Amino acid sequence: MSFQELDGNGAPIRLWADPASIEEQALAQLRNVAALPWVSGVAVMPDVHYGKGATVGSVIAMRGAVSPAAVGVDIGCGMTAQRTSLTAEDLPEDLSRLRGAIEKAIPVGRGMHKRSVDVDHLKTGFRGWHRFWGEFDELAKPVARSLKGRSMQQLGTLGGGNHFIEVCLSDDGQVWLMLHSGSRNVGNKLAEFHIEKAKALPHNADLPDPDLAVFVNDTPTMDAYRRDLFWAQEYARRNRAVMMALLREVVRKKFKKVSFDEEISCHHNYVAEEVHDGHEVLVTRKGAIHAGAGRMGIIPGSMGASSFIVRGLGNADAFESASHGAGRRMSRNQARKRFTAEDLVAQTAGVECRKDSGVVDEIPSAYKDIDEVIAAQSDLVEVTARLKQVICVKG
Repeated sequence: MSFQELDGNGAPIRLWADPASIEEQALAQLRNVAALPWVSGVAVMPDVHYGKGATVGSVIAMRGAVSPAAVGVDIGCGMTAQRTSLTAEDLPEDLSRLRGAIEKAIPVGRGMHKRSVDVDHLKTGFRGWHRFWGEFDELAKPVARSLKGRSMQQLGTLGGGNHFIEVCLSDDGQVWLMLHSGSRNVGNKLAEFHIEKAKALPHNADLPDPDLAVFVNDTPTMDAYRRDLFWAQEYARRNRAVMMALLREVVRKKFKKVSFDEEISCHHNYVAEEVHDGHEVLVTRKGAIHAGAGRMGIIPGSMGASSFIVRGLGNADAFESASHGAGRRMSRNQARKRFTAEDLVAQTAGVECRKDSGVVDEIPSAYKDIDEVIAAQSDLVEVTARLKQVICVKG
């Protein structure tokens, strides 16, 4: 599918989705964003839907400015996946004990480790932990003053909502590990702090939507936000790496001879400094991954649906981006009103997972058809593996 252009009074808006399938609220958001004087273009992914601040499934290129609400409150949220040497035949028929071992090793929901993980002896692939934690004290004081201990104990934890840990099988029967999480409470608090700071700035006084408030280059507020933003993005990546290392330990205890391929990891709520059309821009991907030529990425479905390992095609029209998942077709409240725990049981048949009313808002029918989402971006990515979960852990 090639893109369509959405009419508006600002920068170009390129859609990899049928405009008729997008909520009016989301279309209004996209037009409002594109009308900002700093925006040079907007790319809209096929999993697009209305979101707070900015549309989920949007890629915004700005010159000399960034909108903290457009990044969202889960700074650095993203995916990590890893193929193992195991095959379907290696897995036991009853997967409940493996699921239980995962939940014991990795806190979910609001949980955290009783003491911070010993990262010096855990094979995460990351170094510089002393430097990383030393930079915490430089973050916004209202956040840094009260959250360091909690942030250290939350490193290597899942969280709730649409975050998950999965054991999957590819079409060729290979076992994969996959997880989805972000910057936990510290990222949320940093985002909230800076969103309110941006709204109070004089140059944002007359915006059509207060959540479009931006920081501009060469100002103390922008410098402070960039410092905190990039630290939180690194926290999110390290958080996923610690979880994946803990997950590998669980698998090693069950399968002594297992080996693992290199991790694939990608943010899908973040900001990056990039060059597009010959200009240096700050690219905000909210619900989108970087899909540069040859770059590996992960596009998950929902509980009970397929997920995809992809290779980017480097499409310049999309600012080298692709979707971050299936995208919601209904809100969490709508899903809770429409579906029951019995519906969830039926739609997650064959998956070892929670099947209670507490996760009904994550039921597959609350999301768009992942196969249609993948088909709509054939010019953005190529699929290298299709995965189907056999275990799904949620908070």
